[in-house]
Amino acid sequence: MIYIRSKEEIEIIRKSALMVSATLTEVAKLLRPGLTTLEIDKVAEQFIRDNGGIPSFKGYNGFPASVCISVNDVVVHGFPSKYELKDGDIITVDCGFYKNGYHGDSAYTFAVGDVKPEVLQLLKITKESVFKGVEQACDNNRVGDVSYAIEHFTSKVHPYGVVRELVGHGIGRDLHEDPQVPNYGRRGDGKRLKEGMVIAIEPMINLGKKEVFTWDDGWTVATKDGLPSAHFEHTTAVRKGKGEALSSFAPIEAAETANAELNSSYYSIVTAPVKVG
Repeated sequence: MIYIRSKEEIEIIRKSALMVSATLTEVAKLLRPGLTTLEIDKVAEQFIRDNGGIPSFKGYNGFPASVCISVNDVVVHGFPSKYELKDGDIITVDCGFYKNGYHGDSAYTFAVGDVKPEVLQLLKITKESVFKGVEQACDNNRVGDVSYAIEHFTSKVHPYGVVRELVGHGIGRDLHEDPQVPNYGRRGDGKRLKEGMVIAIEPMINLGKKEVFTWDDGWTVATKDGLPSAHFEHTTAVRKGKGEALSSFAPIEAAETANAELNSSYYSIVTAPVKVG
C-alpha cells in the first residue's frame, strides 16, 4: 500500500529525518584513521537514544547493529566490527531514527584521510545524483522519472555502475514501504507519484561495474570487481514542482570540513621536521 501523508505526518517524519542527519554529523566529527567501525556504531546508537529515538535498523529482520557501516567495496548493509579505518578508505554510514511513530532514513559516504581523486569524484557525483532524483519526486511524475534521472546522470553522463539489486523505498510508519524506487529505469514508467508521498531516494553507485554479490553473513553486499562504491540517501517528500529533501547534508558537510581541517593541522604538526641545535 502507498500512503499519502498529512502535513502533520510529514513534519514528524522531517524531525526523524533531521535527527538522522544530526547522528551522521556526530559521526563526521569523529572519523579518523584508527577508529573502529564498532566505535562508530556505539556513538551513533548513544546519540539516537539520548535524543529520545530508537535506532530503526537494530533488530530489523535480525540486523545486529544500530547503523549499517560499509567500507570501500562494500555497497550496503555492512556490519560494524573491530576493523580500524585506514587513510584512504571511504565509509558509508546508513542510519535510521524512529520517534513518535515515524522513521527517518539517510546515508552518507565519507572520505577518510587522503582518498584517491577518482574515488572522491565518485562520491561527488553520487551525492549530486541524489538531488537529481529529488528534483523529479514531484506530483504526477512517476517513479521511473526519479530512477531515470539518477541512472542517466551516473552511468550516461558519468561512467559508473548503477547497482540494480538494491532500491530506494517508501518510508513512514514502517522503515520500508511501497513504492520501491530503483536507481535505474525509464521516464514515464512505474507508480505515479502524488503530493504527500514520502520516499527514500538512495543511489548506490560503483566506481567499476554494476555487479554485486552478498557475503556469507546474508547481509553485506559488495562489488564483484572489488572497486569502491558510494551511497547517499535522502528521505524525500513528493511535492508540486519538485521534491523536497526532509533530511539534510548541510550539517554533515560542515562537520566533515571542520574535521578534515583539524586532522590536517594535527598531521602537519606531528610530521613537521624537528629543528636541531
